[in-house]
Amino acid sequence: EIYFDNAATTKVSDDVAQAMLSMLTTNFGNPSSLHQKGFEAEKAIENSRQILAQALKVQKKEIYFTSGGTEANNIAITGVAAAHTRGGKHILVSSIEHPSVKETVRYLHTMGYEVEPIPTDGMGYVQIEALEELVRQDTLMVSIMYVNNEIGTIQDMGLIGKLIKSINPNTFFHVDAIQAFGKYVLRPKKDQIDLLTISGHKLHGPKGIGAIYIKEGTKIVPLFYGGSQESGIRSGTENVPGIIGLGVATEEAYAQLLDNRTYIEAIKEHMITRLRKDVPDISFNGDIEKGAYHILNIGVSGVKSEVLLHALEELQIYISTGSACSSKKKNHSMTLSALNLTADEKDHAIRLSFSKYNTQEEVDQFIKQLNKLLPTLRRFKRK
Repeated sequence: EIYFDNAATTKVSDDVAQAMLSMLTTNFGNPSSLHQKGFEAEKAIENSRQILAQALKVQKKEIYFTSGGTEANNIAITGVAAAHTRGGKHILVSSIEHPSVKETVRYLHTMGYEVEPIPTDGMGYVQIEALEELVRQDTLMVSIMYVNNEIGTIQDMGLIGKLIKSINPNTFFHVDAIQAFGKYVLRPKKDQIDLLTISGHKLHGPKGIGAIYIKEGTKIVPLFYGGSQESGIRSGTENVPGIIGLGVATEEAYAQLLDNRTYIEAIKEHMITRLRKDVPDISFNGDIEKGAYHILNIGVSGVKSEVLLHALEELQIYISTGSACSSKKKNHSMTLSALNLTADEKDHAIRLSFSKYNTQEEVDQFIKQLNKLLPTLRRFKRK
C-alpha cells in the first residue's frame, strides 16, 4: 500500500494512539466532574492546551479546542461577525480558500455582508497590491489560508498582517493554518494574526479535533450554547481523547520539525525529478520550488484525474484530485480555477501529498505503475 494523500488526512502516530487509548479506558472522567477522575481529565486537557500555546508562542488562555478545522473556521468568521454587528460589514477572502471558509462567508453574504475576493496570481499567491486597494475602513475581516491545501502555496503572513493593520488596525486577520501547523514555525503575534485555526488529523493526530487561537481581547460570539466549556467559546463535553491526541501530535511534530522537513522535502524532490525524467506529458500546478514541502499538484495530460485515481486505487496506491472536503462535488476546484487553468487542465490535475511515513522507494514504485497505466488510459480517454 502506498498512501500519497496526507493533505487529506494522516496516519495517527503510535504514541498518539496509545495516549488516546489511555484516556478512553483509564483516565476516562468527565473534565467537568468535581471528583478525582474529572480533575485528571481536566489536567490532561490543560497540558495539551499548554503544548499548543507553546508551539505558537501565545498564552494558554488564547487556545480553544473545537471539533476540527471546519468548526474552528466557522467560529472565527461568524463569531467575529456576530460580535461586531455595529462595525463594518466588509469581508475579504482570498480566491483559493478552503470550503469551510468560502461557504461561511457565502452565508454571511446572504445576511447582508459585502464579501470580496482577493485575487491571486498564477502560482496562487495573494496579489499584495490588490489587497492594499481592497482593505477599507469598514473592512471587518480578512481571511487568508497559510498553506493552500491543493497546490501548497505559502503566503507571506508577516507582510500581509503588517499591511492589513497599517491600513486599518481594527480589521481582524484570520488565518486558516490547517496545512501549516506542525510543519512550519508559526508566530501569530509576530504576524499580527487575530485568529488562527488548526486541525489534528493533518499532523498525525486524530480526526474530530481542532483548535483556534483567539487573540486576547477579541470579542467572539459562540456558535452554540451549553455548559460554558472552553470559556464559553465552545460549549459541550470536551473530546478528551482527541484533545490529548492533538497535544501529543503537536509535541511530536515540533520536536521532529527539521528532521521531518528534510526527509519529506527529499521525497518530494525525488518525485519531481522522476516525473520530469520518466513520465511524458506531465505539468506542474503552483510553485513547486517555494511551495509547501509536503504537497505537489500535477497535471497528467490525456487522463481525467478521477479515472487515474481509481486506476491507481486498484493497485493500492492512494492519491487525490484535490481537497477532500470538495472532491465529491462535480464542479471544478475553485483553487485551480483561480490559477486560470483551462477546463482540460483542471480535469487532469491530481494532488500528491507526503508524510514522514513515505519513502523514496514508494515514489519509484508509483512512477513504475503510473507508466504502466498511462498508455492504456490515454488510449481510451473520452473525447
